[in-house]
Amino acid sequence: MGLRLGDDAPNFTAETTEGPINFHEWLGGGWGILFSHPKDYTPVCTTELGYMARIKGEFDKRGVKILAISVDPLDSHRGWMKDINETQNCTVAYPIIADPEKKVADLYDMIHPNSLDSMTVRSVFVIGPDKKIKLMLTYPASCGRNFDELLRVVDSLQLTAKYKVATPVNWKDGQDCIITPAVNDAEAKTLFPKGFKTIKPYLRVTPQPNK
Repeated sequence: MGLRLGDDAPNFTAETTEGPINFHEWLGGGWGILFSHPKDYTPVCTTELGYMARIKGEFDKRGVKILAISVDPLDSHRGWMKDINETQNCTVAYPIIADPEKKVADLYDMIHPNSLDSMTVRSVFVIGPDKKIKLMLTYPASCGRNFDELLRVVDSLQLTAKYKVATPVNWKDGQDCIITPAVNDAEAKTLFPKGFKTIKPYLRVTPQPNK
């Protein structure tokens, strides 16, 4: 059976462009993103890893570590990183796992089922401080990912882990949130001193708690 939301993120040891890591030890007590790319020296992957490098500071602000992976070897990664830095006007400053034996790719079910057995799909896993999987996304190899959306999701995950709220459609950091149905009105008055608006008994809106 494949991984599901809420499952423990499988631990592993691996060689990366920044040295060997034990995944759980590397994460420490913080958040992490593990994302795969199908193959080195490919055009869509080049744009993805370059963009992630340019916005890594935003993930740093949120206490989120970044880790990439493909089944290519380390020497391939290091050569390709030079191309990424050159063509995408960036500096790749996060580790890339070399997984030629597909141990991590198999562990996280990243191998494309209808393509080459050496090609990983564009998978994304957001891991919480409790080492559990909070988000999984899978894109086909032909479609580049939206890393701005990952930032938005991380903001939501971190907010809803701390407060009894959910985030509505297209929500962005700083916008109003929804009070979870398990919170009654009396409790809501205590938890949300800024107040809330009742649109329907099951739909109550409040300003973002941590703003």
